[in-house]
Amino acid sequence: MTGMSTLDSPELSRLRKRMLEDFVVARGIRDPLVLRAMEKVPRHLFVDEALRERAYGDYALPIGDKQTISQPYIIAQTTQALDLQGGEKILEIGTGSGYQTAILSQIVDHVYSLEKIPQLGRRARKVLDLLRCHNVAIRILDGTYGWKEEAPFDAILVSAVSDSIPEKLLDQVREGGRLILPLEEGESQHLVRLLKTEAGWEKEVLGPCRFVPLVHSSG
Repeated sequence: MTGMSTLDSPELSRLRKRMLEDFVVARGIRDPLVLRAMEKVPRHLFVDEALRERAYGDYALPIGDKQTISQPYIIAQTTQALDLQGGEKILEIGTGSGYQTAILSQIVDHVYSLEKIPQLGRRARKVLDLLRCHNVAIRILDGTYGWKEEAPFDAILVSAVSDSIPEKLLDQVREGGRLILPLEEGESQHLVRLLKTEAGWEKEVLGPCRFVPLVHSSG
């Protein structure tokens, strides 16, 4: 998780700090672990070179295969919702560009990430290795199955929207752990946090959001 400075520049670092001030802190994100990680990770490396000058804008960008890298605020909101303290073991559903994965890797001890689309998983692995995020494991698999061999997890983050909660993911959260995911209800999407308690699940709606669909295996 070192060596990022050699892949950055003073100008890009300035743009990243401005991104945080204008689009993240200004919208209420206060978690110091989240802000520190987002200031450190070079977001421009997770998009195509032709889009790098737009990497620090407040919008999602395409990464191929009908997928996107979420806007900075959404990344910050979902990461803050995990209520991380450091030292956790996290499961991420939807590696995508690998940017969210890299943010998590700066905060927790272990990130296990599942990506259904092979070329996205391989590309993300390459960038994460470049940044020496060696506490990240990626598997090419339908994320709705989870990663049973490594369960239970302190938290699970789903980075794609579905109209239902995958049952296998609920089973892989430890008691006291959290599941963050966008849920589709009619024409709208809402980011939801589920807390696993001894008595069951407590649900909290965090607000509207917009994510690409969760990719399921056919059949």
